[in-house]
Amino acid sequence: MRHGCHLCDDMLVALETVKTRWSFELEVIDIGGNEAFEASYGTRVPLLKSEHAEICYYFLDEEALQAYFSRS
Repeated sequence: MRHGCHLCDDMLVALETVKTRWSFELEVIDIGGNEAFEASYGTRVPLLKSEHAEICYYFLDEEALQAYFSRS
């Protein structure tokens, strides 16, 4: 996420609503000021990813999240 990003705030709210459906831990990382993250993700924030895969970015894609948990 990036501080002051309304899309980031929206995704956090959306993730809180689906947390009851799927059990997961969420680590929020602010990429602002981190050159490596800025280079890797640029404007593709917010980004929801696991250790192994990018799940969705900009908006919470519940279908992509469901597919991710189905594979796990």
